[in-house]
Formats: sequence, C-alpha cells, structure tokens
Amino acid sequence: MSQWVLAFVVVNFDLDVGPVVCGVHPPLHLAPAEKENIAFSSFPDSLQFEQGSEVHSFRIQDLGTSQKRVVLDHGNNRPDNIDGYLYGYSHFSQRRDNTSKRGYQQTSLVLLSHLQYPALFTTLIMKLGPLFLTHGVPMLETACHNIAHWCSPSPGLTIELGFLGSVLHVELPMNADIQQLTETASFHEKFDPTLHLLSSIAPLDPPPISIFEASLPHLWSIWECLMLCEPILVFGSSPAATSQAVWWLRDLLRPIPLANDFRPYFTIHDKDHALLVNKLPPKSGLILGVTNPFFQKSCAHWPHVLSVGLKASPRRQATIMAGPPLGWCTRTHRRYISKDRQVLKAIEKACHASVQDRIQASLDLRRHLSSRTNTMLVPLNRYLNTLIPSPTERTTVSGCRRLKPFSTVDFFSSLKANGSPLPFKSATKRREFYERWLKTPAFGLWLAQQEEVVHRTLQDKWTG
Repeated sequence: MSQWVLAFVVVNFDLDVGPVVCGVHPPLHLAPAEKENIAFSSFPDSLQFEQGSEVHSFRIQDLGTSQKRVVLDHGNNRPDNIDGYLYGYSHFSQRRDNTSKRGYQQTSLVLLSHLQYPALFTTLIMKLGPLFLTHGVPMLETACHNIAHWCSPSPGLTIELGFLGSVLHVELPMNADIQQLTETASFHEKFDPTLHLLSSIAPLDPPPISIFEASLPHLWSIWECLMLCEPILVFGSSPAATSQAVWWLRDLLRPIPLANDFRPYFTIHDKDHALLVNKLPPKSGLILGVTNPFFQKSCAHWPHVLSVGLKASPRRQATIMAGPPLGWCTRTHRRYISKDRQVLKAIEKACHASVQDRIQASLDLRRHLSSRTNTMLVPLNRYLNTLIPSPTERTTVSGCRRLKPFSTVDFFSSLKANGSPLPFKSATKRREFYERWLKTPAFGLWLAQQEEVVHRTLQDKWTG
C-alpha cells in the first residue's frame, strides 16, 4: 500500500489547541512537527460554509528525509521519499453538532502520499471522505485493503484500480516532469474526463477555466512568469481554489524540470512560513497558494498576485472573504509574446457554456499553453543538436561522448539566424526573453538533464 498511499490521517478540531491529528491508518511514524503541519494544512483558514465539505491538497516538507529508514509501527518501512515532500489530499467537512460548544463538528480526512497525483488522489478522497463520516474507521480499513491489492505504480502504466466498489481507469506519468496529454493517453479509446484519469494533472472539478475566469486575458503573461521562474502569490477564497490553481500552473512547466517550490495551500502555521514569507524578495519561481488575508500584507512586496475563484452572484457578493479582487496583478512584467486571441475568444465563450464544454475548453487551454512550453524549447534543442559530437569526433577525440560546452554567444547567433516558432512581439523581445531564461535555475536543470540524456545515449552506442 505504501507505494501508493502512506496513510489516511484523521484530524479533528480541539477547542483549546485547534486542529489535531487523532488517528493514522495504517499506523505510520510521523514527527510531531509533521503532525502539526498536516493538521493545520488539512483545515481551511476561515469559515467556508455552515454545513458542507470541500476537498483540497497541500505540500509540506518530509521531515523524515534525514532518517534513512523510518520503521512503521506495523513492521513495514516508510518508502524513501522522491523529492523531500509529503503530499496531502484532504476532505474537510463541517456538520452541526449540538453537543459541541461551537455548535458544529469539523473533521478532515487526509490521504498522505509521496506521489504527485492530484487528479487520482483527489478522486479517491472525494469518494472516501463522505463514507468515512457515515461509517467510520471500517471504511478506512476497506480503502487500505483495496489499495494494498493494487500493483506497483510503474512509470507510464495504464491500469484499472478497484476502489470502494468502483473501477478507476488511470494513466500514470513516465515521471514527474513528463506531461500527460489527452491526445496521447493510452486508454485505447478517446479520452473521456468522466471515465479516465490522467493522474498528474490538476482536478477538473470545477472546470479550471472557471476559477481563472477573471484572469483569462492575462494567462499568456502568467505563462511567461512561470517560464521565467517569477514568484507568484496565488490568492483564493478557499483551499480548494488555490490548490487546483497551483497544480494547474505547476503542470504547465512540464517538460522543464521543476526548479522551484510550490505549495497548493499554505497557512501561517506551516513550519516553512518564516522561510518562504518574510521581508526578503520571494524565492525564485515560488508558487504559493494562500487564503488568509494576512498574506496580502506580508506579501505586499511580491511582484505578482493571481487571485482565483468562482465568480460570486450579486446576492453572495457580501460574503466573500477579504483579500485582493479576482484577477491578475503584476508590478513588473511586460509581455514578450503575443497572446492567441482566437483561443482567448473561444475560452471566454466557453465560460458561459455547460460544465462539459467548460471541461473541454479547460483541456484545450492547457494543451495550448503546454504547447508553448515545448515550442519555447525549440531554439534551444536546435542549438543543442549542434553540440552533439559527430561520429568521427566520438572515435577520434578521447572521451568525446558528451555534449560540447553551451555557448551563450553561439546560441544567440543561432536564435538570430533561425528565429523561434513563438510569436514574439519583436526580435528584441525574443532576445530579452531568452537572456532572462538562461539565467533561471530551470535552465541549469534542463541543460543538465539534456547532457545526461546525450551522454547516456552516446555511451550506449559506444558500448553496444
């Protein structure tokens, strides 16, 4: 089971200390700081509704990474962490309770994993959460039993997963930096969002274009900020909105290796709060999802703020929590590349259509912006091809089985001669954009990845 899910964590609200972990199934060693992080991250920062439930996700540091092996109470080992973080997928509920001094009971059920599978795990916790509230711990035991019988999560696997009486049709990514596309999904039939799950994409409920509706004309600027590793504060009226938005933005970075931190939902109680939110300039590429109005003041020096959420009806306008108005606000960014007005027009039209049309429009928009990420790399890949040693060099030059050194001067000569498929506003804008990207940590990771691929390929040819 631990290859997929580490544990289910039950969190209740204590009047004296706030959210507290009151159960972990199956038993799992968690450091006290981890328990506190999970507890506060599983609850919304503010009152969301009188009665109801919501699902969101969060990312916290795995404080057990310094311990090479951590033994579970039931005798198994906690698997080695992948990236130093734990991912929580939380089903929060609030119900009236006359026996409570507050008049209601608040409970969160958290699926804890080391895998970045937001679409899959959000679906699981949405199914399990309501059943747990009705039937209690036996439902957790059933869920654990189901998951324990799943095969190992192999890269690129397409599989049917049995869970609580239903069957999920799931495709796993090749790795965390490879994007899953509906056009290339391996379900042996046309992708249907009601039947199929691409595990690493953002949840499609509600349709993502709905939470970005106020910022749709600015999504091309937001995409550029993502590529250039600009920090973005994502403000929302609920953890559900911020976590969906942050996962959606993170997905657009693929296939560029992740060079920054991202937090789908972040609270003032997080152990990394002082590290990530202070008077210093925000960390390069940090994407921070928040709901507490406190962050509007403490992050006032951040260059970009994206406020997301479903547009409220006039009757509910007065109940919206404090914070920046819906939309995109930037102090420093000026767009380098022209937006696609035809795509924008189609997406804006879809915002007033059916749910099914909005889901399809969300997938179309994702495909469009993701294609820009790949297109951005075309001039770099073109230049890198010139750095691959020729067959003669591989046999005559000692050790020449890796890329030649990257030359910024030569790259820009190639860029000037061959251009870029992206619709830059001018040749000057094009050069400025790539000058900035070559200075980002993402470029360093991407280049190292390409060097490794080329070296491994040439080594295989040499030894073969």
